Amino acid sequence: MTGAAYVGESRLETVPTDAVSPGPGELQIAVAYCGLCGTDLHIVHGDMDARVSTPLIFGHEMSGTVSALGTGVDGWAVGDPLTVMPLIWDGTCAACLDGNQHICQNLEFVGIDSPGALQQHWNVPASIAVRLPADLDLRTAALVEPVAVAVHDVRRSELQTGDRAVVLGGGPIGVLIATVARHAGARVLVAEVDAARRERIAALGFEVVDPAATDIVAEVERWTDGVGADVVFEVSGAAAAVRTLTALPKVRGTIVVVAIHGAPREIDLQRVFWRELRLLGARVYRRSDFDRATQLLRDGVIPSDALITGVVPLERTAAAIDDLTAGRAMKVLVDVAGGAA
Repeated sequence: MTGAAYVGESRLETVPTDAVSPGPGELQIAVAYCGLCGTDLHIVHGDMDARVSTPLIFGHEMSGTVSALGTGVDGWAVGDPLTVMPLIWDGTCAACLDGNQHICQNLEFVGIDSPGALQQHWNVPASIAVRLPADLDLRTAALVEPVAVAVHDVRRSELQTGDRAVVLGGGPIGVLIATVARHAGARVLVAEVDAARRERIAALGFEVVDPAATDIVAEVERWTDGVGADVVFEVSGAAAAVRTLTALPKVRGTIVVVAIHGAPREIDLQRVFWRELRLLGARVYRRSDFDRATQLLRDGVIPSDALITGVVPLERTAAAIDDLTAGRAMKVLVDVAGGAA
């Protein structure tokens, strides 16, 4: 058995793993596919060295089937298709007691704070397993977690039918947010600097603009007939995007910060005050977001074939990370099982 592990100093290695029997209350998963995301890039680039313990088998966007059951696990059978909602909360902190377990003050994110899905057999608490419909293929199902992120972000925005939404950043999460927002009845404009990504986004039927070559503030003014956007999603993580962020929404418009910003950013709080803007954070997801994401994928709302630009074997995980870092891919899946169905 093998896995892909971050071993420190921005190095990734294929490592042997043991198929340890699941403990009480655990499931063992035969991992089929694992998607690579921006957080995984941060891990491999060493940006999260202060948080992670090495060697770390990472990965949290996944699909697979149950391969073994620990004692005390009911309602599951070997062969059941599943994914995971990779959050473990303590249930005792103020956030949990207020019903916000997904942003527990002592949250463990599985695949970052503990071993993840880039291994052929993976033991997880049964409590974080999410059942998949039998008619959703496992390749598509590997997108449930990032789609759940987008569903949560759009829920947080309280976007309404007929709204105009601007998405700053046209990577996988930006495209998923745009797709979920459009499905909810919004008109969507995506701002993305990379030409290849803009071409893919336009092919999906979205209006798209290059913020490096266009005055994005003027463009949004034109696009909204001088009113401003109802909702702006900041997905790029770029300082330049944040500098223009508060100039884009309408009076009492909403800004949703989705991207992880590794450093403090300057933001025009005068504009927040002057237009009575709402500035919201959106982190991870709730279980209901996973349920909605699964349904959207099952219904074909999410353009999974257009988003998945590559599938690689486990031993090519490092090369896939390089391609994503260089912008040569949109969403890459690792075929962990080798010839997964």
